[in-house]
Amino acid sequence: MRLVAGLGQPGHRHYFFQISDTDLIAFFEWQGVQPVPKKEHGRPVKGPFVFDHVSFGVETEDALWELKDKLEAAGFSVSDVIDHGFIHSIYAHDPNGIPIEFSHNVPGVDVRKEPQMRDRVPSSAATEGAEPKPGVWTAVKQPTHVSARRVYPGAGSELFHGKKKD
Repeated sequence: MRLVAGLGQPGHRHYFFQISDTDLIAFFEWQGVQPVPKKEHGRPVKGPFVFDHVSFGVETEDALWELKDKLEAAGFSVSDVIDHGFIHSIYAHDPNGIPIEFSHNVPGVDVRKEPQMRDRVPSSAATEGAEPKPGVWTAVKQPTHVSARRVYPGAGSELFHGKKKD
């Protein structure tokens, strides 16, 4: 992933990586933070929990193996390559303990074009099918008028817009 923006001050960093033409993922680093306890990807847990893992696609099977080799050379523990039927995946944890998967599509199988529901007991929403359903969200009764829209400065805005003048 391309590192496209980096913000920070003494004691913390906030880096943005491009994951598509319209999407970024941000990672933070703060002094004194302890990594979360590692858990096996996809295994049930009990107690407080944020999310299981984030998955990123790579373009070729060779790229998946090259990434596995690079991660291992950098000292990260990486799983074997796992065949999920529609993707081949490797699993690792970032330095903060965030579980990450990297995967490559299996040739000839594209769940984006032909979605598959193999859950034996799917949720009621899942039984509605893959396509978005119009009218599911509550109708907006008072949309924000263009004249009322405000965007407030946040961390990093001064780097791109200059200091706010009083």
